[in-house]
Amino acid sequence: MRKENISAEITERAFDFFYWFSRFEFSLKENGYLKNYKPGARAEPGWENFVQNHSDKYSLSQSATALIEQSPEQQIVLPGRELGWRPVKLDEDKSDLARVARLLKTVRNNLFHGGKHGGANWDNPARTIHLILLSKAILDEFAALGDFEADYKRIY
Repeated sequence: MRKENISAEITERAFDFFYWFSRFEFSLKENGYLKNYKPGARAEPGWENFVQNHSDKYSLSQSATALIEQSPEQQIVLPGRELGWRPVKLDEDKSDLARVARLLKTVRNNLFHGGKHGGANWDNPARTIHLILLSKAILDEFAALGDFEADYKRIY
């Protein structure tokens, strides 16, 4: 998709998603969910710790089920340094929360880093908007699950 062909709606939705994704990762760190607790380590959000702490009380929402059904793909390296796409492998994840978190981060990665051509759905604005809206709803649900909506929404 060429920049001049990106609709105002996609631009607005993408910005909104990046804003809320960054607020969620800030909230993870602010609430002690860190990737590494060693003094001097980089302060990175601890998605795995969040998943471990909340998997037992998580149940799939309508948005989460829809995201799983939409099956965002991830870009991979093929032989000859070619790039391709494949479904996200969810069989290694031990919980619904882990699966949904993996797909949520895949949507973010595809939007920010992902290939801009080659996949069956790479240039489908309606699908892109749908994935963004589902992902934003899931971020809201995760913030409620973690009981840090105040940090997430900047309600102080």
